[in-house]
Amino acid sequence: MQAVQELEPIVRIRDLKKDSVNFTLENVDLGLANSFRRVMMADLPTVAIDMVEVETNTSVLPDEFISHRLGMIPLVSANCDEGMRYTRDCTCLSWCQYCAVELVLNVACNLDDTTMDVTSSHLDVVLPAPGSIGWNDEGDGGEELSKRAENFGHPVGKDDPSVPPILICKLRKGQEIKLRCIAKKGIAKEHAKWSPCSAVGFEYDPYNKLRHTSHWFESDERAEWPVSENAREEEPPRDDVPFDFNARPNKFYMEVETDGSLGPQEVVMKGLQELQTKLANLILGLKSEPELDAHQGGEQALPATNGTAGGSGWGAGAGAGAGAGAGGWSATSPSRAGAGWSSPTGGAAGWGSPARGGGWAGTAWSGTSPTTGGGGTSPSSGNAGPAGWGSPQAGGSGWGGTTANGWS
Repeated sequence: MQAVQELEPIVRIRDLKKDSVNFTLENVDLGLANSFRRVMMADLPTVAIDMVEVETNTSVLPDEFISHRLGMIPLVSANCDEGMRYTRDCTCLSWCQYCAVELVLNVACNLDDTTMDVTSSHLDVVLPAPGSIGWNDEGDGGEELSKRAENFGHPVGKDDPSVPPILICKLRKGQEIKLRCIAKKGIAKEHAKWSPCSAVGFEYDPYNKLRHTSHWFESDERAEWPVSENAREEEPPRDDVPFDFNARPNKFYMEVETDGSLGPQEVVMKGLQELQTKLANLILGLKSEPELDAHQGGEQALPATNGTAGGSGWGAGAGAGAGAGAGGWSATSPSRAGAGWSSPTGGAAGWGSPARGGGWAGTAWSGTSPTTGGGGTSPSSGNAGPAGWGSPQAGGSGWGGTTANGWS
């Protein structure tokens, strides 16, 4: 088994069609192969109808029934990951041309003794116009529109005589349906309508040599449980060979069938990219904690060397003289220290306080001048009034500290 683990993964395509691909995957672990299957089914973004505004519906079906059927219609979603934003990442309030596609359905039956079929071919995409509803004028440099195909957001198979349309409902004379649909980007983990796959076949060990499946049978197991076509690529089991408890599956047979929103090649390639991204994020998450601790350890406050210059909490800075202190959030207090989050007299200001200023902006909270001391201001002498937020001594500052600025 050690030799098998050292082999490189092998992918062999057995059959490729317009909407399906059949291939084998070898020299990988069972968990990795199954994760690849799940990613293709539930983690690839596509476009699907998410909101329906019904204006007129005189058919026999209720609005909710029609809305559900509209949501399950597959829409062309090629290059969806770059051609459309998620609504949660867009700057608009509800939807716009960058994060949605607008479709309309307006059908009425005026024929006698005729049942009219309303299908996905009656859905028309409405291109956004400047100033219209759903137009985003912020102009934040969106490049999504240029990366969309010409038929992006259209129902799959529209204007293609070889693909039968999807039936929505049926109308009789005098009945009418008029509504507007907003299609958005999403993944199948949120709703199954965003899944690009209609079916994903997954099989390994067709002869059940590993006994991962318990077959119920009456008299003859092999006769009652026929093997699949994938058994042609493996050797049949032998009765004289003992069971290997350490054996693991090494070859997997997969068949991916799409609903037309994405091509089979795009589903497989983007599935590999998504799985690689998830594994990379997992590795990064496992390694980030010790690296973060080491990074934070180098940014601790430096102690005062001679009582004249203090180190700041987020990067130490040397003082300019005996009465100077470095800014920051935890600068140590030199002689004649300042108050709050600002530097003392003659020092560099913490968050933009003036010279000899204290608190958060010198006189912002107390109304006193920075030269006379008081709440929120830096004292001008060693016995000046209290500074900061209630410090009992002239050297005290911040939130009740007695010897240091900031929060310490």
